Amino acid sequence: MADSQIQMRKLWEPENPKKTLAYQFMQTANRKRNRGLQTWEDLHTWSVDHRSEFWEEVFQQYPIIHSGSYKRVVDEHARMDSVPAWFEGVKVNFAENVLFSPDPQDPSKACQNRKRDGAIAVTEVREGCTEIRHYSWREIRERVGLLANAMRARGVKKGDRVAIVASNSTDTLTVFYAVTSLGGIFSSSSTDMGTRGVLDRLQQTRPKYVFVDDWALYNGKTVDLRPKMIEIEAGMKDIPELKGLVAMPRWQNKPADISSVPKGETLASFLQAAKGDTTLRFERIDFRDPFIIVYSSGTTGMPKCLVHSTGGVLLNSRKESNLHRDAFAQDPEESCTLQYTTTGWIMYLMACTSMLTGTRAILYDGSPFLPDLTAFIKLVGEQRVTDLGISPRFMQTLASAKPPVSPKEVTDLSHLRRVMSTGMVLSEAQFEWFYDQGFPKHVQLCNISGGTDVAACFTMDTLMKPLYVGGTMTPALGMKIEVYDQEIEGGKGIKGRPVPVGQPGELVCTRAFPTMPIKFWGDESGEKYFNAYFARFDDVWTHGDFITIHPQNRQIYLHGRADGVLNPSGVRFGSAEIYNVLDANFGEEIQDSICPGRKFTQELVKRVKDAIARDVGRRCVPKYVFETPEIPTTINLKKVELPVKQIVSGKVIKPSDTLANKDCLKYYYQFAKVEDLIQPRSKL
Repeated sequence: MADSQIQMRKLWEPENPKKTLAYQFMQTANRKRNRGLQTWEDLHTWSVDHRSEFWEEVFQQYPIIHSGSYKRVVDEHARMDSVPAWFEGVKVNFAENVLFSPDPQDPSKACQNRKRDGAIAVTEVREGCTEIRHYSWREIRERVGLLANAMRARGVKKGDRVAIVASNSTDTLTVFYAVTSLGGIFSSSSTDMGTRGVLDRLQQTRPKYVFVDDWALYNGKTVDLRPKMIEIEAGMKDIPELKGLVAMPRWQNKPADISSVPKGETLASFLQAAKGDTTLRFERIDFRDPFIIVYSSGTTGMPKCLVHSTGGVLLNSRKESNLHRDAFAQDPEESCTLQYTTTGWIMYLMACTSMLTGTRAILYDGSPFLPDLTAFIKLVGEQRVTDLGISPRFMQTLASAKPPVSPKEVTDLSHLRRVMSTGMVLSEAQFEWFYDQGFPKHVQLCNISGGTDVAACFTMDTLMKPLYVGGTMTPALGMKIEVYDQEIEGGKGIKGRPVPVGQPGELVCTRAFPTMPIKFWGDESGEKYFNAYFARFDDVWTHGDFITIHPQNRQIYLHGRADGVLNPSGVRFGSAEIYNVLDANFGEEIQDSICPGRKFTQELVKRVKDAIARDVGRRCVPKYVFETPEIPTTINLKKVELPVKQIVSGKVIKPSDTLANKDCLKYYYQFAKVEDLIQPRSKL
């Protein structure tokens, strides 16, 4: 854990904070609202203490295409657990805002500002940096119009669900924008998810159509997905809402024969219902109305189906892209976002919303490490990517390679502005590697945290402050995050207790924000929603992360999940503290590690113990360290601790299909009786 009394090393700082959009935004707000905002801290304080003023200013300075009007922004006196409505009376459409921009003179009208017909909107790249195809804004609009009109002819309307089980491709993107153009609700699963995991989602959301890739390619292997289509159809036989499955060709102009799928048809057949009509017609819906359902990982039970509002996500994207990252200050045709993600992760939504500013989006499907570890990085240089999204695991793979891969030595990264990292805790050693060996000094490393639950960041980057080693730079604007004492048992009606700055505790948000899920699908009483976020502390969103706010630089240090907190000898610390030590001291000897919340030991134990005692504390030293053949991860490569913790604590669990390697959990059952296990061995 970062010592709160030590000023961490400065790694990066902005060239001129007073030239940022955030600073301009403050000056406009000062004139209009008689404020005296001068610093980033001033702006954040105003954004959470005067939420109506702040969000209205975002709405006015960075408008979205909309119609209607509002009498108030939000009821600031409403309880947070009532999930208050925002901008009631305003109507919007997600796809319309992606495909067009608001007319500067009249935001109820759409125009092609920053999204001209001939400019490239999307670049599709398949595994190994092959099959690269560019699509203009005009082509994307025509593709969406054609599919939307086919859906309309097949009866898809406002509120209907349409799901995909598909890769990160232009076809998938087209489905997303087509269904939302109609006011429908989109949801997605990746092709590498097991059929049971897919059905756990689809049986809850009951879509009208499911679009499925006919083949998948990952890590050099092709997989026929027609058997999965048959299994999905069989699993949905009692869902009357389902009208059919649509097979999307993985290889252009080579659709698979799907005659074995009774309710299946090809995409080409489905599109015939449009009769060639590519005209776009947008159904504007209430600001609060849903446009997407995303899912919790489901690693410890049925996945939660989180329903997000159209207006909330649109407005938050305006805030993050401009006030945190200066998007509208950049030439859209010189801006390009590449977010490495599957369609089953919330970062897929983030990749799609990058197009709201006119930025070109690169959709990459497959392993980023084929044909070798340099290919993906070379793509970043060749495509002049400005915003790159990866994970700590990606960086670890490059840094621990033999020989190590240094991206700045592989390709020209002069166009790269920032690298976003999320999915798991980014260790302090990785911060150091990023600037010392990995990337050019001008690139901003943006460690972000938020997630599926909020479709937004709780903590992220800013262009108005320096970056120091570890953690994330700042609470996101409009997010009133605090650190509560994790030792309080909590319960309905129990008030939480903030801890002093510099002490670790549980991340909570104490004011409502626009991207709170409007509900869980199928949770009519709201009980599951309440229990997920509000049952621990009264009228406060409990997010489940274990964090510290540094008293000097005010960065937020992430220590792992609160339910994975370790507590030997009464000292509470996060699993990330152990991972930090192992990454910094044993990168070449330990490929990966996991801290499930049990004490353990192994051959490197003395040096590991010494390093942990030195860097974390003597009472945090593990008693047992065992070698394990495989670390459980989700399909998105997030390290999974809670199922392991449950297993070694003596519980028998049902592995989730959202795990990439669920069979490896069997290995951990032997540690439920660790004392018996080590008797034949020498205790260390």
